[in-house]
Amino acid sequence: MVFSLLSLHLVSVVWSHYLMKAVTFEDNNGVSTGINRLHLDEPDTLWTRQYENFDYVVVAGEKWFLKSALYFENNTLVGCHYCLDTNTTELGFEYAYRKALNSTLTFMTGSKHKPVVVFRTMAPDHFEKGEWNTGGYCNRTRPFKTGEIEIKDVDDIMHRIELEEFERLKAINGISLKLLDATYLSLLRPDGHPGAYRQFQPFAGKDKNSKIQHDCLHWCLPGPIDSWNDLILEMFVKDSN
Repeated sequence: MVFSLLSLHLVSVVWSHYLMKAVTFEDNNGVSTGINRLHLDEPDTLWTRQYENFDYVVVAGEKWFLKSALYFENNTLVGCHYCLDTNTTELGFEYAYRKALNSTLTFMTGSKHKPVVVFRTMAPDHFEKGEWNTGGYCNRTRPFKTGEIEIKDVDDIMHRIELEEFERLKAINGISLKLLDATYLSLLRPDGHPGAYRQFQPFAGKDKNSKIQHDCLHWCLPGPIDSWNDLILEMFVKDSN
């Protein structure tokens, strides 16, 4: 009798709101009961304590940085973003996003563990006629063609910060740091979001003209992010060769 040893390849998803240590006050519908508290110099232990277990890591920031938050460094309040009536200095989300990405990538480049790291840039949302909480929707059924849509200012700012931080840290020796620039690929896919179907049977028992909260930020499976997976796998294959 012969036993063969199987090679196991495990995939994990680690959800960290800001990549940094944070206290958040939101439910699953985005309803807030307080201002989030974000420590810009402390990477979230939810992912750092698992970091050494992975040979390949895909990391991304995204839109949580646009929410109201108090910013801490060295456990000291240094400022905030959109924190009305708190008598705190407004630093803006740009400050926090740059700091958080820098702290994240600095942790990775400084770690003794050296996996292949893919940094994915942000994916724009496709809300039209409003935002997620003001009646915005997404009901398009085909991709945009080049030139049919322009990137929003806030998305352009986040994307620029991502590229700048990546370029600054990629030259550090000892880590394989790669870029998956998914921003403009994703911009062309308004048809890839759950829309009204963020919940099962959203129109059940309701008038067909009822206002339903749409999800035009996250992505369907299968969908556009399958293309991201194809690109990532190609990166990994080239790296192994």
